[in-house]
Amino acid sequence: MSAIQEEEYKSSFDIKIWGKMLPFLLKYKKLLVAATAGSIFCAGIDVSFPLFQQFAIDRFIAEESTQGIAGFIALYVGAVLLQAVAAILFTRASVRLEMKFGRDLKRACFTHLQELSFSYFNMMPVGYIVSRVMSDTERIGGFIAWGMIDLCWGLLYIIFSIVVMFTINVKMTLIVLLIVPFVALVTWFFQSRILKVTRQVRKQNSRITGAYNEGIGGARTSKTLVLENMNTGEFKAVSGDMYRESMRLAKLSAVFGPIVTCLGGIATALVLWQGGILVKEQIILFGTLSVFASYAIGIFEPIQSVTRIFADFVSIQANIERVTGLLEKKPEVVDRPDVIAKYGDCFNPKKENWEPIRGDIEFKDVSFRYSDGYEDILEHFNLKIPAGTMVAIVGETGAGKSTLVNLACRFFEPTKGQILIDGVDYRERSQLWLHSNIGYVLQTPHLFSGTIRENILYGRLDASETDVQKAAAMVSVDKIAARMPKGFDSDVGENGDMLSMGEKQLVSFARAIIADPKIFILDEATASIDTQTEQLIQDAIATLMEGRTSFIIAHRLSTIKKADIILVVDNGKIVEQGSHKELLKKRGQYYHLYTNLVIGESYESLGQ
Repeated sequence: MSAIQEEEYKSSFDIKIWGKMLPFLLKYKKLLVAATAGSIFCAGIDVSFPLFQQFAIDRFIAEESTQGIAGFIALYVGAVLLQAVAAILFTRASVRLEMKFGRDLKRACFTHLQELSFSYFNMMPVGYIVSRVMSDTERIGGFIAWGMIDLCWGLLYIIFSIVVMFTINVKMTLIVLLIVPFVALVTWFFQSRILKVTRQVRKQNSRITGAYNEGIGGARTSKTLVLENMNTGEFKAVSGDMYRESMRLAKLSAVFGPIVTCLGGIATALVLWQGGILVKEQIILFGTLSVFASYAIGIFEPIQSVTRIFADFVSIQANIERVTGLLEKKPEVVDRPDVIAKYGDCFNPKKENWEPIRGDIEFKDVSFRYSDGYEDILEHFNLKIPAGTMVAIVGETGAGKSTLVNLACRFFEPTKGQILIDGVDYRERSQLWLHSNIGYVLQTPHLFSGTIRENILYGRLDASETDVQKAAAMVSVDKIAARMPKGFDSDVGENGDMLSMGEKQLVSFARAIIADPKIFILDEATASIDTQTEQLIQDAIATLMEGRTSFIIAHRLSTIKKADIILVVDNGKIVEQGSHKELLKKRGQYYHLYTNLVIGESYESLGQ
């Protein structure tokens, strides 16, 4: 249940970080102005209600008169209605601002993810990325739309209240304000600690979510390995941590509320004590005392709200840093501006300028190391691969067999040297041009939610029904469709879970076939399927590979004997190269791999 280490973020307010949200916010200036204006209007009316109360007590109750009461009622009702209208308008504006702002942030994150290099997704867990795109953007949108508006309302209510109180009676105002610093201090003290504990609760919640995902996703493995007791023990530990942090949060919140209430009660008591004396001495009227009592009680809620929002600024700032960190993440592989100008990018391709591809590939004095590595994986590597050549890459599990293919596909770029496609450095053309001419079949294929037909069409969206049927027939996907209730329109489920691993693999093959790529890559594509399904695929491969440059990362060495070039990888480096016969004669590493694995495959086939 390990998780990626979370970044440490600044613990103080930084205006520069918040400034990064301005481009998104300025698009909705009208909504922001409407929400702010509405909150200002509501704050003004909220402050006026105690004054209505004062007038009613002094004019109607104290004087025992109803003269002018109709006008008073009309004015009061008008104020209530105006407040209701203002509240509706600014709430509507805030909701729209939250939704649109959050939507734009999500779109920006998702769009940028499409531009990032393969290496980013190779290193970052899915949950980590999803958290930024969904949870963080929602928190930012909610705070911008509501937190900022609440802050505006709270500050204005406090200011308006103090101004009104000073105009009525300075001494009574000072009595109320005497308690304000204590309320602000207590609120800041508790909110800063509540914030810290809340962060811990969120972390523990993420761990619990991860444990749930692992428990559900790995249920079959847990059952077969009898890991239920261990999983339960680990989950008890995680949920126990969650319980302890949640209890700390509950205790802090339970103490905080009564303390603030107590301080509010003290302020009210002082107002009533001093106000009672002033009323007795006929210095002020009962209505004035009522006003101050109302303000003494009412002013503390906005003070708490303002203090809490100020505390939230740092918390939300961490969310902004995470989102902007994603948006500012630079892809490791990028096209030059002049290349983009000619060939376009993934969102605006200029296919009219794309040259046809033959499939000649040359590694020219290539050296490569990963960005976080300390030694070269390849050093001064040279290899010419004429169009139509089949290249097999073999080695022990974890030997680094995919590195060469990732370089050829331009998922990574050489640290030194060049990789030429049809005699031209592939950096002189766009990534999209190259990737559009590559068919890639993985060991664990990914199918999208939808039908069999839709998943095949992802290989070429403009393909005809005839093309779909032809591609499906080449790898027996037509037989899979025939067994399903709706044929090619049958749903494959999330990630193709309604199909077996072999069936998913065949659909992914059909998807690659329909694209008609000039470069074809099989990344241990037959490692997870039965020998019967593998035979279906091998029959298709023989036809598919004809006239195409192909790379096969092989698990079963018996499948690559016909390869034109075999590369043996060990510890991330190519240690042998040649044809099947040439390498067997050397009696080196390939010889030992081949003899050991072929014997194992023979036993496997006998068992079946």
